[in-house]
Amino acid sequence: MPNITVELLRGRTIEQRRDFAKAVADSAVEILGARRQDVRMVFSEITPDIVANGGVLASEDESRAGVVAALADD
Repeated sequence: MPNITVELLRGRTIEQRRDFAKAVADSAVEILGARRQDVRMVFSEITPDIVANGGVLASEDESRAGVVAALADD
């Protein structure tokens, strides 16, 4: 039984999470031979001020400003 934890920046839509869950479950069935009903996924939403990439908070990383701003608009 695959237990999959997914951390995403806050702001993804229910449709995006649904589509992602389906794609990951499809892969688990195909690659791992898991039964679809046994593929468990938990989504954790995080905010840009509690995650850092390369030592820089996502909320302060200019290279991620567009992504962070787009998610904040949702």
